[in-house]
Amino acid sequence: MTAYDEQPRVGFFTDTSVCIGCKACEVACKEWNGVPDDGFNLLGTSFDNTGELGANSWRHVAFVEQAPVDLGMPGLQRPGDASGEETRTDFRWLMSSDVCKHCTRAGCLDVCPTGALFRTEFGTVVVQQDICNGCGYCVSGCPYGVIERREGDGRAWKCTLCYDRLRDGLEPACAKACPTDSIQFGVLDELRERAAQRVEDLHARGVTSARLYGEDPDDGVGGDGAFFLLLDEPEVYGLPPDPVVPTRDAPAMWRYAGIAASALVGIAVSAFAGRRR
Repeated sequence: MTAYDEQPRVGFFTDTSVCIGCKACEVACKEWNGVPDDGFNLLGTSFDNTGELGANSWRHVAFVEQAPVDLGMPGLQRPGDASGEETRTDFRWLMSSDVCKHCTRAGCLDVCPTGALFRTEFGTVVVQQDICNGCGYCVSGCPYGVIERREGDGRAWKCTLCYDRLRDGLEPACAKACPTDSIQFGVLDELRERAAQRVEDLHARGVTSARLYGEDPDDGVGGDGAFFLLLDEPEVYGLPPDPVVPTRDAPAMWRYAGIAASALVGIAVSAFAGRRR
C-alpha cells in the first residue's frame, strides 16, 4: 500500500456562482507560500490584473465581462450607444478563481525526468524545488497551461494545495480566506456529491447554464483534483473544453516504437547475413 492509498484524496470545488472577485484567495496564497509579486498590470480595461496562472500567480481570479450581445439579449442597449450613457448593469460579470487542477493523470508528473514532481499522500501533485532542474518538460506536459518556470530562477512553480498546511491538518490558505465559500476544500468524493447537488439546486431555480467542469473521472485527465461549477462554456473562462493529458498515448507510442525498432534490427541482421553469404 502506498502513502497515497492511506489518505482520502482531497481537493477543491470552486463554485463560481458565488465568487465576488475579491481576490482574497490570491493574496492569501501569495502571503502563505511566499509567492513573489509580479507587478500590477491592468489588462486593458479589465479588473483582472494577473491574467493567467503562472510561476508567480498560483491563484488567478478571472474577470469575464459579458455584453448583452454576448448573452443573446439584443433588446438591451449597449454602453455608449445612441444615448451615450454607460449602463454597466446591462453587463454580466463572471468571476472564477482558477488554480492547478492536480489531475488524476498528471502529464507534468509523467514527463518529469528528475522526480522533482511527486504525488503526495493526499493525492495532490507537488514540485520539489531542491530537485527541479528547470528542464521545462512539465510546462508542455500540462494540458491546462498551469506550470511555468520563474524568470531569473529557471525552476518550475505551481500550486501545492498548501501541502505544508495539509500535513498539519489545516485547510489551504486560499479556501480559508474565501469569504463566500466559493472555494471549498475537502475530501474529493464528498465535494463531487456536494457539487452535483448544487447544480441541481441552481437548475431548480432556473439557472440552467450551471454545469460542472473537471469532476468526471472518465475525462481526458482522469478527473481533476480541483474542479469547478461554471455558468457558461469553459472557453469563456479560459479553460480548455476537452483537456487531454499529452502523455495519454505514450504507452502505445513506446509499444509501436519497440515494434519498429525490432523490425529495423531484423532487417539489419538479415542484410548483414546476406552480405556474409
